[in-house]
Amino acid sequence: MFLLSFSTGTSSERICWESTSHSILSRKLETALKDRQMVEAWESFNDFKSLHGFPSDNLLARLITELTYSSDPHWLRKAYDLVLLVLKEKTGVLHSDMLTKLSLSLARSQMPMPATVILRLMLERGSSPPMNVLWLVFLHLVKTEIGTCLASHFLVQICDFFQSEKISYGAKLIKPDTMIFNLVLDACVRFKLSFKGQQIIELMTQTDIIADAHSITIIARIHEMNGQRDEMKRLKVHIDQVLSQFIHHYRQFYDSLLSLHFKFNDIDAAAELVLDMYRFPESFPIQKDMKEPQKPCFVPMGSQNLKTGLKIQIVPDMLQKDSVLKVEGIQELVIFRNGKLAPSNRAVAKLIIGYRRGGRISDLSKLLHIITKEIHSLGGSSLCSDVIDACINLGWVETAHDILDDMEAAGSPMGFSTYSSLYAAYYREEMFREAEALQKQMKKAALVLNLSDEMVISSCLSEAVDKDASAISKSNLANFLVREMGEEDKTVPPIVYQFNSSIYFFCKAKMVADALKTYRRMQEMKVQPTEQTFSVLVHGYYSVGMYRDMTFIWGDIKRNMQGGNLVLSRDLCEFLLLSFLRGGYFERVMEVVGYMKEHKMFTDKWMYKSEFLKLHKNLYRRLKISEARTEAQKKRLEYVLAFRKWVGRD
Repeated sequence: MFLLSFSTGTSSERICWESTSHSILSRKLETALKDRQMVEAWESFNDFKSLHGFPSDNLLARLITELTYSSDPHWLRKAYDLVLLVLKEKTGVLHSDMLTKLSLSLARSQMPMPATVILRLMLERGSSPPMNVLWLVFLHLVKTEIGTCLASHFLVQICDFFQSEKISYGAKLIKPDTMIFNLVLDACVRFKLSFKGQQIIELMTQTDIIADAHSITIIARIHEMNGQRDEMKRLKVHIDQVLSQFIHHYRQFYDSLLSLHFKFNDIDAAAELVLDMYRFPESFPIQKDMKEPQKPCFVPMGSQNLKTGLKIQIVPDMLQKDSVLKVEGIQELVIFRNGKLAPSNRAVAKLIIGYRRGGRISDLSKLLHIITKEIHSLGGSSLCSDVIDACINLGWVETAHDILDDMEAAGSPMGFSTYSSLYAAYYREEMFREAEALQKQMKKAALVLNLSDEMVISSCLSEAVDKDASAISKSNLANFLVREMGEEDKTVPPIVYQFNSSIYFFCKAKMVADALKTYRRMQEMKVQPTEQTFSVLVHGYYSVGMYRDMTFIWGDIKRNMQGGNLVLSRDLCEFLLLSFLRGGYFERVMEVVGYMKEHKMFTDKWMYKSEFLKLHKNLYRRLKISEARTEAQKKRLEYVLAFRKWVGRD
């Protein structure tokens, strides 16, 4: 009876003490949250949890919310860790709006990995932040390269979810819009993730996303980075037809296209584009009234003759008024001046070098004549004299004289100032016979009348000195010529772009055998493949599920890297890793992982773990190395276990 009485008393006291402790700690936590004393609130929560588990749903939700509103990464990390902890035991507490606020706060504080984890958790539960909030989350994520990688991966997940749940109402709410794609694509350009950018463009076609004017400009940059000139040509057909008020917006598009013409060493195409820019908008048809509904145009990717190829929907004259994206490009080859597009000094320098390298000075003269004669009001005459003066400054006096003669023969003679510059250059080079011939030419053109030879010489030299003095302060075309000639050895040879373009076409048509033949011919001709060459080949093999053949390409890639001819980017490594994982080639997977570790590349392990669980969840799950039947099986098991350990599934 004594023991029973003692036991009953002790039990009652413990129950009373626990009840009192529960109430005290709850009030303490509630007061701290009310006063926004985060240190005290966190200590009270830890005390409560160690004794009683989680507090009430209301208090727990308030704690997470208060932590989320903090701008301190320390407390945001606490909120993130707490959410992961709660998910294991009390999933009902975590509402979508709470997770939305947390993902935005984490993204704003440049904590991209935790922010993306929260977004992924929401998607697994069939929800997503409202589109206007998702814009802001992505806007903060893509400020860094790692954030851009994670944002692009999550975008792929959203699209996969949308396509798998296409008929449901929830899927419609989760479908990403054009703005989300624009933010990711723009970041791919900024961080030079050209291969990833190409994947996102193709994702747009698969989810029926309409590309607006911002999209087209960014896509043009990605095509330029990837050397895909044919894709740009197909887009140009539609862009040429936009209303004149959009021409300033598409300056970057023409800049990228002109850059590709030069990379392919297609000087004729570059010259034609320059003329198009001078003539715009008079040379293009006027588009229909803006009040009419804007219907998307379907532009094929790869080839317009492919029946099963991808087609992107574009509306070139659609700009979103509430856009959070500001697309700004560098005016390298095309500038916007006085309401018109015009080639920059760098573009003109490239034209001169291209024509001169091919021994086609007469064609350069024809181009200058058209600009001078037909488009005189846009400063064509000034451009011609600038070209001649630049040639003179570099000592290309024969070239300058040829252009001078061609312009005179075409009925567009230059002024006394240009002749005098060439005359003075002849004298400096002691080319007196050529100077005498030019003097006769000047008299014939009535540029000098009733003057003795000595007076002509004096007048020309004086004019040349005055001209040189006035040109010191302004940008000189000759400087760009010198710079471009100095960079010629650093550029990729045009034949590489031509080979890559052919390989790209065959891969898009799923004619992988022809793509491989082109690649082998490239090797036979001793043409060094680039990362773009291998990117296109790898993607081509992946598109037809030829993972085994990808291992052979991986062998070529390694040999090129060992020879110092190739450096792999993070996004190509990522694609290789994912492809080998899907094909079950774990030895190759770990080779790529090793390369990425060695070069300190970020890896999104969550993505690889998800792919592994989807395809190889039970692979060798219960088999031990000692139980392997063959040496090959033992070796493969070792690589599978190594991968499991790497992604945290050991």
